[in-house]
Amino acid sequence: MIEVYVDGASAGDPGKSGAGIFIKGNGNAEQYSIPLGIMTNHEAEYYALIKGMEICIQKKYKVVSFRTDSQLVDRAVEKQYVKNSAYSPLLEKVLELSKQFDLFFIKWIPSKENKVADQLARSAILKQ
Repeated sequence: MIEVYVDGASAGDPGKSGAGIFIKGNGNAEQYSIPLGIMTNHEAEYYALIKGMEICIQKKYKVVSFRTDSQLVDRAVEKQYVKNSAYSPLLEKVLELSKQFDLFFIKWIPSKENKVADQLARSAILKQ
């Protein structure tokens, strides 16, 4: 199973944002630091998940377990529902992408367990 740690970060809310993605599995470790432009922190969290999913699909990973420190994103994906309709298109994208995996899991983890992805997300902000 591939473990994918994702985190979004914003310098301001909204502000310059970035996605951090740390992928472990098959004896490899991959790191991605992706600038996202101007958006809110919650949007950056969703986009980090989406970018991570797209990378896994591109690499043909079929069994994936995503880890996020965003309770908002974790709950939305698990319940397939968002309270704030502004996030509906982002959740729809996540659910659409999830169908391309044989097994897709998402799990909330404390921030202290997501330090690599957090640092990658913060680095992405500085690239803009």
